[in-house]
Order: sequence, then C-alpha cells, then structure tokens
Amino acid sequence: MKSEGSTRILIVDDEPQIRRFLRISLASQGYAVLEAENGEQALGAVYTQAPDVVLLDLGLPDMDGHEVLRGIREHSSVPVIVVSVRDREEEKVSSLDNGANDYVTKPFGIQELLARIRAVQRQVLRAKGEAVASCYASQGLAIDLELRRVALNQVPVHLTRKEFAVLARLCRYAGRVVTQTQLLKEVWGPTHVDDTHYLRIVVSRLRQKLGDDPQTPVLLQTEAGVGYRLLVEPVRAQAI
Repeated sequence: MKSEGSTRILIVDDEPQIRRFLRISLASQGYAVLEAENGEQALGAVYTQAPDVVLLDLGLPDMDGHEVLRGIREHSSVPVIVVSVRDREEEKVSSLDNGANDYVTKPFGIQELLARIRAVQRQVLRAKGEAVASCYASQGLAIDLELRRVALNQVPVHLTRKEFAVLARLCRYAGRVVTQTQLLKEVWGPTHVDDTHYLRIVVSRLRQKLGDDPQTPVLLQTEAGVGYRLLVEPVRAQAI
C-alpha cells in the first residue's frame, strides 16, 4: 500500500468548514489534500490531478453528487467514499450501486473515516493484484477461500455451500459494504434479487457459527436496508 504521505485525497464539499476540518484532520495523518467545492471542479480534479481517494458530498451547488459519481465512473476507478448528511437507505443503496466504494453519514467520527479510507486503499491493492489474498482472519477466525476451509479458535467450522458463498464474497470486499442486491444476484442468481429473507437466514447462521453476537455483531455488521460489511483482514496462507 502507498504510504499515507504519497496518498492524495480529494475532498468534494461545498461547505468551507467541512473542507477545513477534513483538510486539517487528513493532513495531520500525512495525507496530501486536494479540494473541490462543486461537481465541475471535482470532475476536473479527478481527470487532471488523479487523486487516490475521493470523499464526495452529495449536496453540491451545481449538480447532484450522484451525477458526479457517474461522471467519475465513466473514466476512473478511483475509490469514492460518499460523505453525506443524507441518511435514507435509498441514497446509500443508490450510491453503492452507482459505484461508490463506501458511504459515511454526517456527522461522523474522524477515526471511522480514516479506517474507511484505509479499507478502500486495501481494496484497490487487492484489485490490482498487489495483495491478492485467499486467506482472511479476525480474532480467532481463520478463512481459507482456496481450500474452502473455516476455523474458529482452531476448531473447524462446517458451512453449507450458500453460507460459504456469501462469506467468500464478503471476504473479497473485506471492510466494505456489499449490498443485499449484489449478494443475492451473485449467490442465488438475478431472479432472486428481491428474496432478502434468504440472505437474512444465511447471515444469521453465519453469525452463530462464527461466534458473532447476533444482537450486537462485531464481525459481520449490518448496514440497515443496504447490505453487510465483514471486518476481516487478508493474511498469508496458514494451516486451517
């Protein structure tokens, strides 16, 4: 992964106080900061300055943030984290389906935002093949996708085919939200995108088998009405 000092983050927000807060916070962590106060400036910065991560507000003065996101995706795969006061499920789903890598609702904690930035950076490395992983781990949990093995505290965990398929897709997007629609389409097929109860049942069973508290899950988290996020880290191959 690039060092923070070589990572350029583009802040797209029309509120000067938000840009100032983010500029100071990110610069204190060694990031190089670019700024845009509207959609036109944002698109120009993406094309000419090649930022490594974009923090995109949706409520811009000249165009809606969704339009900016679509414009970015026409020419660039740069990670985009939507940072918006809009907290409706429809906004989150639309942003993720249109190519956003993550969605953070204002007000937010800077430590959470920094963690999301690091997560999308890791995702980029995996996509480029610089850190291709088939093994993932978290607090006693070990997952080997290539060997199709899972263990909790070194005890093998038996998963059904559908349970493993859901887990594998969440691992591939470790730390990112994967929408319900995407999971249903990839695991059950395009004719089952509305069968959310299938997914809820599998997720509930996965939490039980992986030792996650179903009431306050830490490992397999729910983004209400949007999808799920699996908090695991890629690791070197290990015996399971």
